[in-house]
Amino acid sequence: MNSPNQDSSQLPPHQVLPQYYADQQHRREFVSTLFDDTAKYYDWIIKAMSFGSGTWYRKQALLRAGLRPGMNVLDVASGTGPVSQSEREIVGPAGSVISADRSYNMLDVARKTVPTPPVQCSAEDLPFRDGQFDFLSMGYALRHVDDLNDTFAEYYRVLKPGGLVLIMELTPPKSAVGRKFVKFYLNSVVPTIALLGTRSEDAKTLMKYFWDTIESCVPPPSIIEAMKRAGFVDVRRHCISGVFSEYVGRKA
Repeated sequence: MNSPNQDSSQLPPHQVLPQYYADQQHRREFVSTLFDDTAKYYDWIIKAMSFGSGTWYRKQALLRAGLRPGMNVLDVASGTGPVSQSEREIVGPAGSVISADRSYNMLDVARKTVPTPPVQCSAEDLPFRDGQFDFLSMGYALRHVDDLNDTFAEYYRVLKPGGLVLIMELTPPKSAVGRKFVKFYLNSVVPTIALLGTRSEDAKTLMKYFWDTIESCVPPPSIIEAMKRAGFVDVRRHCISGVFSEYVGRKA
C-alpha cells in the first residue's frame, strides 16, 4: 500500500532507546505491549497531565487545521479516543470518523465511550482504499511509528485530493530554561502522578517513555521534510508555548 511518492530510505522518529528495547526490530513489540498494558489507565493519565484542558485544545487544533462539518475522518493511533470524540462533535451527523490503532486494548477501552468504528492496524499499513478520507489526524503518537516516510506515504494515499492531515505532537522547547521545566514535569512529575494515581509501574514507565521519545525525536524540520517527500503541499507547523506542535499538510 505504498504511495509512488514514498522515499525508499528509512526515517525512524527517534534513535534506539536501549533502556527499553534492544533494537528497532524489538521496538514495535515493546510499544504495543506497553500500550496494551496501560490502556485502562490512559484516560486518567492524560486528563491529569493536561489539567483537564486537553479537550478544549484538541478541538481548537482540529478547527485550525481545517476540520469542518460533513467531513469523513480517519483518526490514526486513536488510543482511547479523545481526538476521535472531538472530531465527531465537529463533523456532526453528516460526517464520519473511524478510529484506528495498533493496540487492541486501547480500542476496547475507546469503544465503551466513543461510538466510532474501531480498526486495529498500524500507521504504516492502513486497510483503507485510496482517496477515502477528507481529513486524517494523529494525536501525540508520531514518535511511536516505525518509519516516518512509510507513515506519511500511507497518509497521503488514503486522503482524497485536497484532503488534510493534522499531526499533533509535543516538542521540547528551544530555550534551556523551558526545556528543563518541561523535562522535569514530563519526566519526573507526571510519571510520579501516574504511579500514585494508578498503582501501576507500567503507567509510570509509559510516561517515562513519553518524555524519552519526545527528547530524542527528530526535529520539526525533519518531520516537515518527510511530509513534503510524501507529496503533501502547503505544509506548515503551528506551535503553542514552544511545546504543542501542529503539523498540517494538504494532498495536492
